[in-house]
Amino acid sequence: MKKIITIFFLILSLIIFGIFLKINYGSNEVIEVISPTKLVVDLNNNKIADNNEIICVANIESFSKDYSEEFYKKYKKELGLTNIDFINLGYLADEYAKKILLNKRIHINKTGKTTSECYYATIKIGNVKYKKLLENSGFAIFDGKISNKQKFKEKLEISKKLNLVIFNHKSNIYHKLDCKYGKAAHDKVLLPINQIPKDAKPCNFCINNKPYKKSSHKHNKQQNISYSEFNVNDIPPLKITTSGIELFLMDFAHKLKPDKNCSSQACQAVLENINSAKDSIDIAIYGYEGIPVITKSLVNAKNRGVKIRFVYDEASKPENTYYKANNIICELADKCTSDAHVKEVEHLMHNKFIIIDKAKVLTGSMNYSKTGTSGYDANDLIVISSEDIANLYEEEFEQMINGYFHNSKQKLNLKRIFSVDETQIEVFFSPKDRTASRISELIKQAKEYIYIPTFLITQNDITKELINAHNKGVDIRIVMDANSTSTLHTKYNNLRNTGIKLKFENYAGKMHTKTMIIDDKYLIMGSMNFSHSGNKYNDENTLIIYNPIIANAYKEYFKYLWTIIPDKYLKFNPPAESKESIGSCTDGVDNNFNGKIDLEEKLCQ
Repeated sequence: MKKIITIFFLILSLIIFGIFLKINYGSNEVIEVISPTKLVVDLNNNKIADNNEIICVANIESFSKDYSEEFYKKYKKELGLTNIDFINLGYLADEYAKKILLNKRIHINKTGKTTSECYYATIKIGNVKYKKLLENSGFAIFDGKISNKQKFKEKLEISKKLNLVIFNHKSNIYHKLDCKYGKAAHDKVLLPINQIPKDAKPCNFCINNKPYKKSSHKHNKQQNISYSEFNVNDIPPLKITTSGIELFLMDFAHKLKPDKNCSSQACQAVLENINSAKDSIDIAIYGYEGIPVITKSLVNAKNRGVKIRFVYDEASKPENTYYKANNIICELADKCTSDAHVKEVEHLMHNKFIIIDKAKVLTGSMNYSKTGTSGYDANDLIVISSEDIANLYEEEFEQMINGYFHNSKQKLNLKRIFSVDETQIEVFFSPKDRTASRISELIKQAKEYIYIPTFLITQNDITKELINAHNKGVDIRIVMDANSTSTLHTKYNNLRNTGIKLKFENYAGKMHTKTMIIDDKYLIMGSMNFSHSGNKYNDENTLIIYNPIIANAYKEYFKYLWTIIPDKYLKFNPPAESKESIGSCTDGVDNNFNGKIDLEEKLCQ
């Protein structure tokens, strides 16, 4: 009897497994619904929306809130709908498609038709044709006609009761659907009015019927000026050039999904310098994630006889190493070394610098990862043409390439202050240089302002001096990464409680810079977080740059960041992966490092 039961359950298991294979074999997950007829499907199973993964549903049209002008003109007269009707129906249609498709596995049968925008295909959810579901929904148009007129009438009546508004996340203002200022808003989202934040304010122009006036405030240097007095409307220049120096910045508010395409100006600058290398490329970076165009440039450099050496961070157990593609560069390198076998292996080789031909240094906060090189994270990169500075970096590099890391390194007794034409640069290497002491000195000297876009602040002396400066009347503003609310030893409450203005960013990417701008004079930047470990244990490099042009340019960038982050985050903290953090629920990234991505996260549901 037991044998018969065992055989029965074995056969049942095989049947269930066969059904599972039938349903899932050849299927792919929908990771974004752009519209009911345009989807992003994870064809390569990397959980990222890549450019070649957009599928258009063949032989059918649908309402969508982002309808085209062509669609509007084509059906406006025939259906007798207003512009507002199109938007309302489109909102309902998009929500319907998301409910059916998002994070579901579908079967794709490409038709062969391809445009620069997408592949055309018919799709099934299980054994059900999606086109049939869309036709029955009341939102679809087939052969120029509404496919289900009764359902369409029902959905039209529902849509008229939605009371949708345009909500501007940045300004916390809501607008009528036809408001020109609502349409022009950068951080806009379409929501039913009962879903907008309770503290949202109505637009003066379209709701309160007041004339629109541009701000006429002038910048003043008093401590308590409002963020709006920055009056920043445009993205500032993201490349600043002075003699011998190029500085690159990244606008993470416009890059809500990472990619491996080296799509930022900073990454393109890295490519240009690798491609121009004639003799040597020395690379000391936290790790490598495998950026194809960078890999190709390094292969080409090796093929033309350039000597490549590589230093990176590695855990004592390789599987715990943060970035997993270091072997790509190791295989190209003439010499490759990590800190995996040193006594202080728990500390980080956290540098992000490259030396080209012993004549140029590329450094900053940018990691060589898809989130770093794409501009998804807020980062900076500086390219310095100076043999003197390059030689100092070579001295530091030589120690690490020969196996000396962290506190086993020797303190360099070389010149620390350099002139690059009209720019003065001080160079510091952690942990031997105790960089935080020099930063604290500069904070003490501040008279007007200190603006800080940074990943975190945990270092005691820096915190103490910022509070002292604030108490003396220095205008201190900080933009910090959303994850830093839970960082061990975080000082954000200490800083806020003294009255310092501190905002947490509310975008998908990290606020990953480690920067201070002081009094239109000094720019502090590099790989070192303002932390105890960055100062005392990790391998880091920090620059103190004295150049008013560079300091002012970075200040404009900070003002832009400050302005696009709502004032509510002076008091409240946006969860790093939530609907509050723009783009974090659709970017395919585990933003808060808890093992959950996008809709797996409760706050994204």
